[in-house]
Amino acid sequence: MRSLIRSQSQMDAQRIGLLAGSGRFPILFAEAARRQGYDVACVGVRYEAPDALRDLCASFETIGVSKLGSMIRAFKRQGVERIVMAGKVTKSVMYTPWRFVQLCPDLRLIHMWYRTCRHDKRDDSILLGVIAEFERDGMTFDSALDYCPELLVKEGLLTRRAPTSAEMKDVEFGWTLAKEMGRLDVGQSVAVKERAALAVEAIEGTDRCIERAGQLCRAGGWTLVKVAKPQQDMRFDVPTVGLSTIENLHKAKAHVLAIEADKTIVIDQAEVVALANRYGMTIIALPRA
Repeated sequence: MRSLIRSQSQMDAQRIGLLAGSGRFPILFAEAARRQGYDVACVGVRYEAPDALRDLCASFETIGVSKLGSMIRAFKRQGVERIVMAGKVTKSVMYTPWRFVQLCPDLRLIHMWYRTCRHDKRDDSILLGVIAEFERDGMTFDSALDYCPELLVKEGLLTRRAPTSAEMKDVEFGWTLAKEMGRLDVGQSVAVKERAALAVEAIEGTDRCIERAGQLCRAGGWTLVKVAKPQQDMRFDVPTVGLSTIENLHKAKAHVLAIEADKTIVIDQAEVVALANRYGMTIIALPRA
């Protein structure tokens, strides 16, 4: 009997839960966890989580973004005690017409919303509220980067092209602005040209911020600064860039991407750098100021 208990305990220790949104990050996490001998029990946000996770995870199911109780029960059925979050979730869904009818939240989410988020709907407040609900059922959240720290970018100039002195002044200006926006939990990215703010990321996300900056600065040659919040919780909402970021910057005629070293995820970094070099763009990773 004791050997069976030990066996179950060992199995639970080698199982990790994945609460997955969209993008490549959940896939890269699942691959890294498997290499380290973990069974990944994945609950994906419906319409967001990539189907490729089905072949990478020991279990995989999708649940609507507003079904918090169902997510908790799904992880409990799998015997999960530790969970990571990875991937993006479309935040603007909160403001669709007739949102209560369309999202049909379960009782667990309703209770969490009115207890934690009724008067504070900032990203950190919502996600910390979600984590608190899981903790009430004995589950804790780790940072996905504990399992794949190689995704965090290191300090330095990543591309062949270096920023000009004028562009570095824009980086410095944008860095201060982005850090303040992060402190206020508004967003992580700002677009700058000649030390003027073109666009500030909010609920729409980085890609839409880039698109707007390109529309407002048709001459091009502008800079995007993307940083971690001063109070960044590495369990969620870590700033992330990838190939789509570079494609969108090129389309919007940006010249420079400045990111924060050791605090920013670069998905498929070799490919990202190669694409930026092909477009003659600059990517620079700077230390925390």
